[in-house]
Amino acid sequence: MSQAPNGRVHTIFHDTRDLTPFREGYVRTSVRGLADGVNDVLSGVLSGRDHARLTVAGNVPRLRMLSSKMAKAMHEAVFTSTEPDRLLAFGRMYPGWAGLCHVMAGLLAYKHGGFLRASELLQRGLTTRIDDDASQFSATYLGQVVTKVEVAERIEVPVLFSEESVFLALSHCLREMGMTEAALEAVVTLPPSLPSALARCTAAYSLERHRDVVLWTEGLLNTDDLSAALLLIRARSQRARGDFESAQVALKEVLRRRKTNLALKNDALTDRALLALDQGRRTLTPWSKRPAPPAELETLEVIRKDAEMRRLWENDFRQLGGE
Repeated sequence: MSQAPNGRVHTIFHDTRDLTPFREGYVRTSVRGLADGVNDVLSGVLSGRDHARLTVAGNVPRLRMLSSKMAKAMHEAVFTSTEPDRLLAFGRMYPGWAGLCHVMAGLLAYKHGGFLRASELLQRGLTTRIDDDASQFSATYLGQVVTKVEVAERIEVPVLFSEESVFLALSHCLREMGMTEAALEAVVTLPPSLPSALARCTAAYSLERHRDVVLWTEGLLNTDDLSAALLLIRARSQRARGDFESAQVALKEVLRRRKTNLALKNDALTDRALLALDQGRRTLTPWSKRPAPPAELETLEVIRKDAEMRRLWENDFRQLGGE
């Protein structure tokens, strides 16, 4: 969270852009995953595209007239490859295009679930400079390439080809590999948005940086499923810090919106039950809180126990003395 010149506070989740590379995010469930898999296969059959290729929003962009030989070869490699090797071979042939080839190969490996290889390719591509022709090709033809990125547990967001799609995919790969610190560093410079905030807070929560999570999500409201998922992370960080009342407020906000995804609502109810257990209460209603015993009662209880012990000792002494 940062302070703007006009005094307004900028948060990491408030995206002020008119156009963003993000499409509507969703909660991945077993039913949703099965349906998406069937849909990808059917779409591939009907459109004549292999579902193992990079996903494209709409039709594959057509080559412009009088395109260079390298542009034609790169176009074919990007939109017809089902494995990263073809793109890597093209990058070796044309060093000025190598950085872009490594990035696209990394996104393809990420789509196939190869997190280790994807992270290596993406990092190599991000550190390799490309020439003007490769940059022009990227701006002309790659804007419709879509990458489904898991920004938090079970939360996926389709992202058009951009800086954010590359860094969010890299961050997910690093999280899966257990490199949580590097995953957090990969997204800290991204523009404010809910997907990047989810990736950032997920990594910070795993690193037990609960204070940062609470500060970054200050003022968050449940406006959609992404914000509801981020509120769950906020509530868990507040619970870890012992701030049970604030955690209950965050969970109440998750449950407030009627159209919140059922899986997120179930998570919120589970977290509320855990809050109640942490506080030694059966429920989180005000009348279920167990009041602490008054100090006077504790003192009387101690005196009562001392008197009882003295009486027993005197009885034993009399029996030993023959009384």
